[in-house]
Amino acid sequence: MSWDLHRLFLRHAREINRFLRRRGHSAEAAADLTQDTFVRLLTTPARHADHPRAYLHQVARNLSVDFYRHERLMEFVDLATDDLNDIPAFAPSPETILYDRQRLAIVARALLDLPEPTRRAFEMHRLGERTMQQIAAELGLSVSRTWSLIRQAYLHLRLRLKEDAPPRHG
Repeated sequence: MSWDLHRLFLRHAREINRFLRRRGHSAEAAADLTQDTFVRLLTTPARHADHPRAYLHQVARNLSVDFYRHERLMEFVDLATDDLNDIPAFAPSPETILYDRQRLAIVARALLDLPEPTRRAFEMHRLGERTMQQIAAELGLSVSRTWSLIRQAYLHLRLRLKEDAPPRHG
């Protein structure tokens, strides 16, 4: 069984957003976490298909906890504008740059492996920041089919990154 993401989003996005706002998140953070909740469903098998609302709330709650945990670990300092110029820029190590370039090459090859409509839908969604409705209209597909194509692309990319992962240097 698979998720009908479009229907779930229409039915539950506002509710998830309100849930996150009640947990103390700003409007911007709640919107980001709501989107992250549904993005998580794109790459998650529908194990809890009988109770999607409960699963959405569980995912949103977990993302909220992670968000607050991350905020607690981050130290915030109020700096004057002049002080910002004195902060050194930390460049990634040569190993990190190489690793990231290798992963980008894997993604580029994996995108070329996708069927044209799937690749176009993914690129329009991820790179073009278009809505599902806009993508569906341009490709002449239903919104649910568009969701399905994008989900297939995400799954394909994740699989390829796992299969072809370059060795990670520490």
